[in-house]
Amino acid sequence: MNKYLLLTVAVLCLAFSGVIQAEGYRTSVGTGTDQIPLIVVKGTPYEMGKQHGELMKEEATTLITTFMKAIRSSDTKRFSDDNLDNAWKAIAPHTDRRFKQELIGLAEGTGLPLKLLRRAHVMPVIADYSCSSIAAWGSATKNGHLYQTRNLDWDMNVHVQDHPLIVVYIPDEGVPHVNVTFAGTIGSNTGMNAEGIVLSEMGDSPGKDYPFNLNGAHFTTLFRKVLYDARDLDQAITLFREAKKIKKYHYVFGDGKNQRAVKIIAHAPNMVIWKDNDPSDELAPKVFKNVVYQDEGRGAYGPIKKVYGKIDHQDMIDCACKIPIKGGNLLNVVYDATALEFWVSYAKKQKEAYKRPFIHVKMKDYIK
Repeated sequence: MNKYLLLTVAVLCLAFSGVIQAEGYRTSVGTGTDQIPLIVVKGTPYEMGKQHGELMKEEATTLITTFMKAIRSSDTKRFSDDNLDNAWKAIAPHTDRRFKQELIGLAEGTGLPLKLLRRAHVMPVIADYSCSSIAAWGSATKNGHLYQTRNLDWDMNVHVQDHPLIVVYIPDEGVPHVNVTFAGTIGSNTGMNAEGIVLSEMGDSPGKDYPFNLNGAHFTTLFRKVLYDARDLDQAITLFREAKKIKKYHYVFGDGKNQRAVKIIAHAPNMVIWKDNDPSDELAPKVFKNVVYQDEGRGAYGPIKKVYGKIDHQDMIDCACKIPIKGGNLLNVVYDATALEFWVSYAKKQKEAYKRPFIHVKMKDYIK
C-alpha cells in the first residue's frame, strides 16, 4: 500500500473514531438506560442548526409533533396557531439573527416546516412556569470553584423529558457553549460557555397575567446571545440589560473564571441586581457571603447553611434535589463553571429528575 493511501486510511479512521470531525457528530453520555444523547455542532448558525436537525431527526420530529399536540390540548385558545404566530411576530424583531438562522437550518435538517418550529419555540413565550437556582463560590465552596444549579420545573405531561439532548456549539464566530435542552429545541433554559459564564432562569409570570406584553426578547433566545458573546459576568449583565425584556423572571448569572455570581429580578421593564450577602436581597436576612439563590420559598436556606464553607458538586446536587416543584421536575443541572463541567439529570417518563441519576459531562472533552 503506498504512503498516500495509508495516509487517507489513517485520516478516515480518525474521523470515524471522533478524533477528527469536519462537521457535527453525535455521541452520548452516561451508560445503559441512563444514556443522554450529546451532539457537537460546528460552523455558522445555519450549519449548526442543520447538523442538529440531521443528527436528531427522528427524536426532534417526534418531540415537536408530540409537544405541539399536548400543549395545544391543554389550552386550545391560548396555544392556537394565530396566537403562536403573533407571538413570533412580536419577538422576532428583538431576536438575535443567529437564532433565526439556526432555526432555518434546523428546519432544513429535520424536514419540518419552519413555521411549525417557530410555533414550537414560542410556546415558552406565552406559557408560565417556575424553577429555582443556587450559585456558590469562593469561601462557600470546598475548592473555591463556582457551582451553580438549575432546576427546570414544568408540565410532565407534554413529555419533552422523553427526548433529552445536550448540544455543544462550536461556532465559526463567538464563544463555544453548551445548551442543556431537548431534541429539536434551540432555545436555552440553561447553559454554560467556554469562558465560564453560566445562566439559570426562574419564571415569575403567573397565568393571571396572560395575555403578556411580548414586544421584546424572550430569555430563551437572549440566553443564546449571551452564551455566544459574553466573556465575563459584566458583559453578560450588559447584554442582558441592553435587551428589551418581556414578562417576569428571576435569573442567576455566574462567572466561573472570576468566581462571581449575581441574582437578577427582571419584571419588565424594571431590572434589579443583587450580589451576595446583600441586605437588600428579597430573601434577607437569609443570605450568605459568596452565595446567591432563588428558591421561591422551597427551603434552600437550611441545606445551604448545613454545607456552607465545604460545598462541592455533590452538595449542590443534594441541595438542588431538595427544592424542585414536586410533580413537575423535568431537568436538574449542577455546573462547575470554573472547571467547565456539569452533572445533569433528566426526568424519564413520569419519574422526576430529582429521583434520577446525575450524569457527569466535561465540556472540555468536546471543544478541543
